[in-house]
Amino acid sequence: MPAIPERNPLADSFTGMVLQAGEDHLIATAPLAGAEVIASGTFVVRYGVRIHGKDWLSIVPGLVAVDYGTFYTGEEAWDFLLKHSNLYPRAEVFGYRENGQDEQMWVRQLDLALPPQPHLYKDPAAKLPIASPAAIIGATDDVTARLLGYLPHYESLTDWQASKAS
Repeated sequence: MPAIPERNPLADSFTGMVLQAGEDHLIATAPLAGAEVIASGTFVVRYGVRIHGKDWLSIVPGLVAVDYGTFYTGEEAWDFLLKHSNLYPRAEVFGYRENGQDEQMWVRQLDLALPPQPHLYKDPAAKLPIASPAAIIGATDDVTARLLGYLPHYESLTDWQASKAS
């Protein structure tokens, strides 16, 4: 049987700011009038897969164990979860929740039909995110395609606020 690899969650980076607007966190590459900057710099972005029936909760996969001793980490684990996990509902996902706690779940407990929840961390060793942003505001020139695919983008804070009101 192969050795069990160390957990290695998929990660991207984001350089910019985490903003607080009311109860929501947003990310932007520049400060915005009407939002408070709560952190700035280069962040590690990890993605939480939402838990079925509790879509406000998620697990950041670090290791996926499939039948017969096959293990996936990083990009391979993410690819397996999004494209092939429906064939293996008993596969196990090891990672940590949005509250930083270790977690283990079956694939069948996850809601892969919902978009993943991006979480921002201060460094690669952190397990507790600084923020789980609701949107990207402003310029996106240096934002990864994956992050843009999982978060809504608005040109301005006013546009984002208008979308919330409707």
